[in-house]
Amino acid sequence: MSKSIKLAILGLGTVGTGVVNLINDNLAELKRRSGSDIIITEVGTRRQRDDIDPTIIQNDDLMAIAASDNVDIVIEVIGGITLAKDIMIHAIKNGKHVVTANKALLAEHGNEIFALAEAHNVHVAYEAAVAGGIPIIKVMREALAANKIDWLAGIINGTGNFIMTEMRDKGRPFADVLAEAQELGYAEADPTFDVEGIDAAHKLALLASIAFGIPLQFDKVYCEGITGITLQDVNYAEELGYRIKHLGFAVRRDSKDNNQEDQGIELRVHPTLIPQDALLANVNGVKNAVLVSSHPLGQTLYCGDGAGAGATASAVMADVMDLVRVLGANDQDSSRSHHVPHLAFMPEQLSDTPILRAEQMKTGYYLRVHAYDNPGVLADITRILSDAGINIDAILQKPAHKLGEVPVIILTLPVIESQMNEAIAKIEKLAAVADKVVRIRLDELAQ
Repeated sequence: MSKSIKLAILGLGTVGTGVVNLINDNLAELKRRSGSDIIITEVGTRRQRDDIDPTIIQNDDLMAIAASDNVDIVIEVIGGITLAKDIMIHAIKNGKHVVTANKALLAEHGNEIFALAEAHNVHVAYEAAVAGGIPIIKVMREALAANKIDWLAGIINGTGNFIMTEMRDKGRPFADVLAEAQELGYAEADPTFDVEGIDAAHKLALLASIAFGIPLQFDKVYCEGITGITLQDVNYAEELGYRIKHLGFAVRRDSKDNNQEDQGIELRVHPTLIPQDALLANVNGVKNAVLVSSHPLGQTLYCGDGAGAGATASAVMADVMDLVRVLGANDQDSSRSHHVPHLAFMPEQLSDTPILRAEQMKTGYYLRVHAYDNPGVLADITRILSDAGINIDAILQKPAHKLGEVPVIILTLPVIESQMNEAIAKIEKLAAVADKVVRIRLDELAQ
């Protein structure tokens, strides 16, 4: 006899409604795959919905649903932090497994939540929190479990990727594309989390913890947005054989580096020049993608829809199916043993590997210097870079503007950020330099 597993869905917005529709559409297939009947027993919603099965209890008291005896798994898709955290903790303390898409909550409070779940022998599943329908959490926690992950780089915010794609392909300015992204529903009315990189930083904190077995440390992620990217830089990058993407990086820097003080983990989100033929350079529109370099497997790319009702509901239900199989097993007391740990490593084995400060990060650089067309200015700039131990990879000098300013574009080989900071400060003090130096990091994605 098959077991019935009872679900509560908290929030009937785009994702919650998508989950309801997915279950209704694929009910028979879900039972074939799990061996259990999956039933939505309660939903949390502020207003009564006529399109919901009348046998499902609709309730605006989310805390009551989280503790209900009529619920085995709580699906939290209300978003936000404070209320969602209170509900999740309440559900855990009442012995409920939780499935969530809430990357902000987990990135900022996941250490506490996961520890509480361990103590109560329940699981918090969060595949939908990163990269929508791409099963990157499962891949990194399970499929790559035997590998040592050296680094990962990802397009993990679809809004930013859409903006950068439109700027490059259609020559449109940032503000114009952002307005369209808001009209299309890709960006919120307040787009700060997307365009300033905060959303991507939340996701990167989760990916980095799984990759390297470290506690969640969102507050140590270096975060830079795309609001300062201009068409001028997009076009110069193309001319030099690069594209600008808004990427998140988690990089392990270990004994192969010479400076012992600069060993640790880089966590950074920023615009990045990457070669036009790189895999990530050709992921466009609102798509997400994560490139993982591990040993012994090598580089693998995971790409797909990073948001939307279908993609996110698919990820939510993948987690639900894992939990349903556990709950449907005969030995109900061994649910914890059926799961890999929340952050892939045993909780007592999480390491204290240091997170490097911004000035310790190591990347190549694109520099745009506006200089007056005076004799010797280029020699002065290259001398400053050389004295700082910075190797130049390419120089592009453009025709002088009407005011006599000459844009000079310089690409450098990888260098420690503090060295670049000192060099830029000296360049900006040159009498022949007309404005602040524009810098964008550069990565060959093969460190």
